[in-house]
Amino acid sequence: MTRFFAAGLFVLWGCLAATAQTAPQLASPSPVASAPSNTGVQDLLQSQSALIVASSRQTIEPAIDAIAESGLAQVQAVLQLWQDKKLVLRTSDHVFFRAEKNADGRYDLIDLDSGAMVGVADKGDLKLIKPNSGVRAMIGTALVRFQLEDPDLSIRQAAVTSIGRDPSAAALMPLRASIASETDEDLLALKRRAERLLTIRFDTDPKARVGAIEEMSADLGVDVRATLNPLLQTELQIHSSGAPTGANVAAERRIGRGIGAEDAYAALVARDLAPAALGADEIRSALEANIADGRVAGIPLAQLSDPAMRQQAYDGLVAAGLARPAPTREEMAEAVAGYRYFDIYEESSLAVTDAAETALARINRQVGFNQAADLTLDAMSLASIYFLAAIGLAITFGVMGVINMAHGEFIMMGAYTGYVVQLFISDHTLSILVAIPAAFAVTFGAGIAMERLVIRWLYNRPLETLLATFGISIALQQLAKNIFGTQARPLTAPGWLDGAWIINDVVSISYIRIAIFVLALGFLGLLLFIIRRTRLGLETRAVTQNRGMAASMGINPDRVNMLTFGLGSGIAGIAGVAIGLFAKVTSELGNDYIVQSFMTVVVGGVGSIWGTLAGAVMIGFSQKGIEWLNPSNTLAAQTYMIVLIIIFIQFRPRGIVALRGRAAGD
Repeated sequence: MTRFFAAGLFVLWGCLAATAQTAPQLASPSPVASAPSNTGVQDLLQSQSALIVASSRQTIEPAIDAIAESGLAQVQAVLQLWQDKKLVLRTSDHVFFRAEKNADGRYDLIDLDSGAMVGVADKGDLKLIKPNSGVRAMIGTALVRFQLEDPDLSIRQAAVTSIGRDPSAAALMPLRASIASETDEDLLALKRRAERLLTIRFDTDPKARVGAIEEMSADLGVDVRATLNPLLQTELQIHSSGAPTGANVAAERRIGRGIGAEDAYAALVARDLAPAALGADEIRSALEANIADGRVAGIPLAQLSDPAMRQQAYDGLVAAGLARPAPTREEMAEAVAGYRYFDIYEESSLAVTDAAETALARINRQVGFNQAADLTLDAMSLASIYFLAAIGLAITFGVMGVINMAHGEFIMMGAYTGYVVQLFISDHTLSILVAIPAAFAVTFGAGIAMERLVIRWLYNRPLETLLATFGISIALQQLAKNIFGTQARPLTAPGWLDGAWIINDVVSISYIRIAIFVLALGFLGLLLFIIRRTRLGLETRAVTQNRGMAASMGINPDRVNMLTFGLGSGIAGIAGVAIGLFAKVTSELGNDYIVQSFMTVVVGGVGSIWGTLAGAVMIGFSQKGIEWLNPSNTLAAQTYMIVLIIIFIQFRPRGIVALRGRAAGD
């Protein structure tokens, strides 16, 4: 026995010695690469090696979960390497590394646990782990839990954005866990909001979901509505008796109320609960399949062009058992009456659907109110544009009685002046500040020249004035084409006017429109000051009220006409700069505003600043209201607006604010 025991010890000792000698050879197949430490994340990867190498979406989930839930410090980095296709496997011993190509064209092997370089390998000795898009998405979901608590704020923000873009039940608990440790107030608010939305969709506790729904019922965000709407999705279910047991029934459809008889029968056919009605294709196929000796059921083919003969032939096939009979109307009605039709919520919890329905009703009311506010802002913005475009025309038309068809071209000249200024001044803020007085000066001078050279000879001759200014309009357009070409020119707004003031997901207005609104208010105040507080304004009002009496008091009507025409033209130039910030600057720019300008002046009251403002508001709100009622056809909306204005003028021909004094009777 002792001899056998000693022999056994000798054999055991030999085996241990052999293992000790061969182990280094297995762990170090290359003389330039040592083995990594066999603790930590490497052991974890080795335990899931087969699944990782296979990288199949159907089987990889346990491996990802095991790595993500291990609690090891290196897990986030390893998952990131795996997702980025930077994880490699040394084929000789199936050990995982991070590989970096060196200057020799070989690869430095970085240990995943220690981060130290532990060897060098050729490309042929390594296998790159390349997960497909589905696996990368699953890895990304696992990474979210680490990214949500990453020290880098930008990474945490990106993680929350990723959750919002692709919400999933797996992200709910990590997101909740990260809220307590979040230090950034803005990101904390985003996390809480995202957590509420995920709770509504994925939480298993109906009470928690109802609480989240009630909490978000005042939020007008599109994502909130996108989260609530699926909770109220229904499917039509058909039952031969009462309502299905345990189902969350939204409503029962009655024949003629909620569902038509034809739709009900089609639903029965789709569920194989009733035979399908005969279609023309089925009849034709049956006839073609049973042609014999040039006849079908004894009827010659030549006669089958007659629908009655085709039906007779098909009835013959039915009688012979060669085609299926069509269900009669009585049979179809009986089939429909034999079932009950229910809309069943896809969401099983009644409390959740009730809360979602209440919340959506509240949100929709608020959305409607905010849509009205947004429409009002749009209308005010459009009214300010029309006011700027028309105020110069109101001055010239009201004081001088001149129908200036070239007023739109003064707007175009102002826009082109702004463009030329920006060619020399690259700072867009400074260029706009320079362009406004420059446009006024250019169009003021052009207006005075036009009045001195043409208009002064045509006073009290409206038809000749209209034709002359129309010709000048065409000439100015052609001149602009010759100078600037037909291509639209950019008039770039300053950077601080980019974007929009976003109040919520429903109400917003661009900063350019706000600036134009402020500019319009500024000009309203300036013109009121000029008209009421300056000598020019006094003389202008005097000429407007009674031209002869003003001349007898020492006022020069010709001088007033010249300065007034120049002032109106200069204001049109400033309007051109403002309009050019959001519209295309072309030679036809004025054509888009001349009609609206005349309508604004006529509706508001000729010669009245307040009337021009009232007319701009009326036209702006009318146009936006009609466009809201008929959003698919803007041209039709403008046509309807013109019709409304014509009707309005029939009842108030002098406009909203009519002139007072003797001029009112002229």
